[in-house]
Amino acid sequence: MIAGGKVNRAPSRPLVHGAMLLSAFLVSTSFTVGKAITATMDPVVLTMFRFLLATILFTPLVHHAYGLTFPGWRALGRYSLISGALVGFFWLMFLSLRFTQPMNTGVIFTTVPGISGVFSWFLVRERLGGHRLLALALAMTGALWVIFEGNLDRFMALQLNHGDLIFFGGCLMMALYMPLVKLFHRGEPMAMMTLWILVTGSLWLLLFSLPRLSAISWTTIPLFTWLGIAYLAFFTTIITFFISQWATLHLGPTRVMAYSYLYPPLLVALEWGLHRSLPQPSTLIGILIILPAMVIVQRSAATGKP
Repeated sequence: MIAGGKVNRAPSRPLVHGAMLLSAFLVSTSFTVGKAITATMDPVVLTMFRFLLATILFTPLVHHAYGLTFPGWRALGRYSLISGALVGFFWLMFLSLRFTQPMNTGVIFTTVPGISGVFSWFLVRERLGGHRLLALALAMTGALWVIFEGNLDRFMALQLNHGDLIFFGGCLMMALYMPLVKLFHRGEPMAMMTLWILVTGSLWLLLFSLPRLSAISWTTIPLFTWLGIAYLAFFTTIITFFISQWATLHLGPTRVMAYSYLYPPLLVALEWGLHRSLPQPSTLIGILIILPAMVIVQRSAATGKP
């Protein structure tokens, strides 16, 4: 493509995959950061501040690129439905981290691409294909292995960790997010759509937070909580959005989404770097079960097979 007399060449594949590795790492840190700050603030209020700050930071970028006009009430209704799924996920994520560990949430999140494929089949008639079903089966098996710690008796008795169950409910909502984006997208720039999703999400959260704000002791909230919210809003929301949207143009949505299968091993590396600790052997086995799903999706998408 030629623009301004210069030829714009597509970036190299190693560069695009490297950017996605950075994005996957940033997202994986959100589970650890969320765990560190969720006990210091109500999860709904915490999620509201994350959305508000992301909206404030994102608005001037979108205004510079496209300008800002009111999208209309029907469009606002579509964006509100989409943001409802996103708000539900982040709220349940922060709530679940009060009862479970970041590693568990990272592993359970690997079920999102497959479940999203199932929702996409129902909502937008997107074909699942054998490779995506196999990847879903591997992700589900690995997640269940971690949740039940490889214990068949616990699995048969469905002895679920309370926090893991809450987060899986959040993953069901996150899996609904992308199909809803496809269903309600009307050709507007994706950045514009994302901004209005953040705006309507902030309004949802402000509505839910109002009864809770008076009960918060604002002076006792530590500085690291506000720094954590800022980190989540900028690095794990805005930066990862830009990387994902850019990479989708060159790799396609399926291969970009497959990077979520790397969250568990990245969390292992993060925990080792921060605390010099490794998860239980049952968790490591579950991660090893999940990892082939990444290879399967990448290879099938590269060859054009469903």
